[in-house]
Amino acid sequence: MYRFFAIPLFLPFTALAAEPAAQAAAPMAGSGIAGQLVQLLLGLLLVIGLIFLLAWLMRRVQQFGPRGGQQVIKVVASQALGPRDRLVLVQVGGEQILLGLTPGRIAPLHVLEEPVHLPDGEPASTEFAQRLMELLGKDQKDKS
Repeated sequence: MYRFFAIPLFLPFTALAAEPAAQAAAPMAGSGIAGQLVQLLLGLLLVIGLIFLLAWLMRRVQQFGPRGGQQVIKVVASQALGPRDRLVLVQVGGEQILLGLTPGRIAPLHVLEEPVHLPDGEPASTEFAQRLMELLGKDQKDKS
């Protein structure tokens, strides 16, 4: 007896649910591959533009440090010892501290009595930046 009442009650709902699906599929069938390709490219350009916008915004936000751009803690130099271990020379106020960084620990190794001064105009750079500059320099020499 339940079976007889259930079919007529749910029949209108299933018919209504099928109509929008058929209407939504009709425009897709009418548009060609060119329309879909344009839509795909516009979506891709939107995502890439959003990535560049967020990267620019992050750079702008990071420039504003404490006290109008003057940072209390500065990384003076960094040296990789292995894939996950590094030495970092950090300046806190007038004091420089050599830190050992491992995946599970940060350990102070030595407090320097005399601060290390880098040559003027030569900021501390990472290994990746140095390697990239070497590769770019080799490319420029090859093209000359």
